[in-house]
Amino acid sequence: MSRIEQLLSQMTLTEKLGQLTMTASGYAVTGPIIVGDSTDSIKDGSVGNLLNMVGPGPTHEMQKIAVEQTRLGIPLLIGLDIIHGHRILFPLPIAEAASFDPRLWERTAREAAKEGAADGLAMTFAPMLDVSRDPRWGRTAEGGGEDGWLNSRIAEAKVRGFQGDDLSSKDALAACAKHFAAYGPVNAGREYAPVDISERTLREVHLPPFEAAVKAGVETIMPAFTDLNGIPMTAHVPLLRDYLRSELGFDGVLVSDYNAIGELIKHGVAADLVEAATLALKAGVDIDMMADAYRKGLPVALERGLVTMDEIDACVRRVLRLKEKLGLFDDPYRRGSTPEAPQALVDRRALAREVATRSVVMLKNEHDTLPLPASTQRIAVIGPLADAAYDMCGCWWAAGEHEPNTTVLAGLRAALPAAQIEHAAGVPILEDERSGIAAAAALVDNANAVVLCIGEGVRQSGEAASRAYPELAAHQRALAQAVFERASARGVPVIVVLFSGRPLVIPELDAKADAILAAWFLGTEAGHAIADLISGKASPSGRTPMTWPRALGQVPIFFGQRPSGRPMNADDFYTSKYLDVSNEPLYAFGHGLGYGRFAYSDLRVIPERVTENDTIRVTVDLVNEGKRAAEETVFLFMRDKIASVARPLLELRGFTKIALQPGERGSVEIEVAASDLRFLDAGLKPVFEKGEVEILVGPSAEREKLLVQTVRLV
Repeated sequence: MSRIEQLLSQMTLTEKLGQLTMTASGYAVTGPIIVGDSTDSIKDGSVGNLLNMVGPGPTHEMQKIAVEQTRLGIPLLIGLDIIHGHRILFPLPIAEAASFDPRLWERTAREAAKEGAADGLAMTFAPMLDVSRDPRWGRTAEGGGEDGWLNSRIAEAKVRGFQGDDLSSKDALAACAKHFAAYGPVNAGREYAPVDISERTLREVHLPPFEAAVKAGVETIMPAFTDLNGIPMTAHVPLLRDYLRSELGFDGVLVSDYNAIGELIKHGVAADLVEAATLALKAGVDIDMMADAYRKGLPVALERGLVTMDEIDACVRRVLRLKEKLGLFDDPYRRGSTPEAPQALVDRRALAREVATRSVVMLKNEHDTLPLPASTQRIAVIGPLADAAYDMCGCWWAAGEHEPNTTVLAGLRAALPAAQIEHAAGVPILEDERSGIAAAAALVDNANAVVLCIGEGVRQSGEAASRAYPELAAHQRALAQAVFERASARGVPVIVVLFSGRPLVIPELDAKADAILAAWFLGTEAGHAIADLISGKASPSGRTPMTWPRALGQVPIFFGQRPSGRPMNADDFYTSKYLDVSNEPLYAFGHGLGYGRFAYSDLRVIPERVTENDTIRVTVDLVNEGKRAAEETVFLFMRDKIASVARPLLELRGFTKIALQPGERGSVEIEVAASDLRFLDAGLKPVFEKGEVEILVGPSAEREKLLVQTVRLV
């Protein structure tokens, strides 16, 4: 008999339900604490999993209670939200997605896992794989943007990075793909609101990232808080049990979101905790996080015959198997037993700086304003985010809340020690206080250049941070206007460094700024990374993973829309358009400038006749016609021109990078499996349909900038 089966045979109902319970924990002066409970619950086996405890001392103390003071000695599973780094913070996921670099995505997850495991943790509630096409939604910051294919590639990289080659290793964490599924298209972009989308959109856009995570071996998955077409995900039998378990073969642990089982009552599908616990268990949810529904509800449900012991045992078995895979039975103190070498911290900060530099998107650079010329000796650094160390971390800072983050002001002073740099905030980030605007704008008079740092504050993106108006606050717009007017009168260029966890609606900034850097929130090394770009030490290479609207009324806006029977025609009134704004976004998906200027030519696609088992090889030539070395991201899209089901105008199917010196020529090749050209037919079954397919290659999703070749599927 295996260890797991032997334990199951010995466990009481209380001990079984303890393995299905996860509760928040902390550490006070008096010792370890558990929210709404005590460590006695660990001793009697009624709590088997913890979240939010950090540090080898506290975590080992808790493990010691579980292993040495309980009847069966089952170790605890301890997890934390490690979303974009643990103590050393990397850029927000939406920012990191802008790097379009799977190597970096995996490396940051690997380093975060090492750091989290060194703090005694064995699980992270990441990656978030929710596709977002609505910048009003605050959790846009935590994901990879608008495209399901892109999020699938992120899923693979993050699962590999967090879990490593050996899950039992002392530096591996169990990853958790969340939030399954279709949390992103909440109604009106409002957090926790219902979701109502078609089955086609669900299967073509929102499920693929989770399928990719399962194929990559993700150990846990978290259902979303939200409902989907009337069924809350925490109780969604068709998707959790039938799709995940049966169709995809996922045999890992399903862990509820925070109090989500209890919230089935407010959803209106359960009358009490007994019914809520029954629904979640029947759907296959293994761990109840913070609702206490399983401990309180399942004994009653068992007595009433609503659930069976076999159903409970199946969940317990999966939880115990995860603990075994993590090596917790063999050595519960393995994680956090060996302090990291000092050099690890140095290397991690260097990586954070590299990733931050590669995540910034240069949205505009009129007249080659950037990089600043070496002759620039007087710089005015203005704005509430110029010296805002705390805000650089972005949402979900894990254990890094009190770690030092480099500000833009500090970064520029370090990068340009000979320059005279003056600073004024002008206005607060959030409070509508404008008394400092005049003094801040006056700094322009003595400057060769202005760096204007504005945007969202750290708590304006992330969970529960939806915004009906994702734009600059009115007092920040007033500051920007004052700076632009002063700078225009004196011929001083203004570089806007824009901080946000999402695309913002900024047509006025685009019209008036000389250069704009979308800095998102870059983490620990934010200021150094931005200074590297402004000074020219590095060339911007980020590309936006979401379309930026020019007006809020365009939302949701994304490149993968299907065609209309009446596409926009300026000469025909009765076509698909707005009366008051262009259809086109302010910045397309994939938009981003660098300090080079790339020209594309000679697109080659082989074979021209493609069978389902073929590999399509796409090659294109590039030349850097600019004056500086730079890196280009090359995107490959496809377009099925005539199909039995109308297909999107563009579908992303590949990307790669090339770095070239001024005047240098090169070529890139992208391979696409022909099977990736399949789509879901009218019955939502995958089909490889004969006909012509366009292969489009270029710098972004702007159709007019793409080279096109046609292949025939046979």
